Amino acid sequence: MNGSVLYCGDTELNGAASYLAGLMTAWGWSFHYIASHQGIKQTDIEKPWSLLIISDYPEYQINAACQQLALSHIEKGCGLLMIGGWESFHGHGGNWDRTLLGSALPVEIQQGDDRVNFDQSAWLTPVASHPVTAGLPWQSHPPAIGGMNRVAAKANASTLLSANSFSVTASSSDAGGGGTPTWSFSPSDTLPALVVGEHGQGRTAAFMSDVAPHWVGGFVDWGLPRVTAEAVGGQPIEVGSHYAQFWKQLLEWTGRLSHV
Repeated sequence: MNGSVLYCGDTELNGAASYLAGLMTAWGWSFHYIASHQGIKQTDIEKPWSLLIISDYPEYQINAACQQLALSHIEKGCGLLMIGGWESFHGHGGNWDRTLLGSALPVEIQQGDDRVNFDQSAWLTPVASHPVTAGLPWQSHPPAIGGMNRVAAKANASTLLSANSFSVTASSSDAGGGGTPTWSFSPSDTLPALVVGEHGQGRTAAFMSDVAPHWVGGFVDWGLPRVTAEAVGGQPIEVGSHYAQFWKQLLEWTGRLSHV
């Protein structure tokens, strides 16, 4: 593999894709971007990519022949990462269930709408130790997300992060409601948020929340100092340093990109 990334989706480069494209630019990585409204051509897939990223990119934009070609590259060592969104997994127009590339992911994709929105946020916490999640304060300062896709981890895959939602209420001893509130947290649901696995010689990963607002929630601001970046053709971004480190580690591991 040549150490480069094929990044598909997240609307447009000057929109939601500014986040991941900006970070890869700041890291000095080589990548080729395809917007959500553009289809993938065979010439795009033929190149020896190290990592294929699909994020808010509908399955109909990659025809069966291109999916088969991409799958053959993954079996030979190319990494595959799907990031959550309305047009990821099944979502609302993603429809990756029962597809060739969807079957290579380390998760089972539902055949109906799998979107979950958290009006009181959900917190990401570690399930297992792994290079992707190493060195980050998951326990002492867990980040919050606002939504995700609901999937099930495959039996031979590893769940690294879970999303833990709560029902939160505030009460006060002051009848007028002006006193100091007492907070009550009741566990609501626990869902797999990051799952990794293998397909042939390629590493695979599924992150069920988003990389950009709105589902990404407070996760995008996780960590100090702040990191600024801007891809050519994209908008300038400002994100948390832990958020940036997480994405770097996830992409490096999935695409074996540590040499880039």
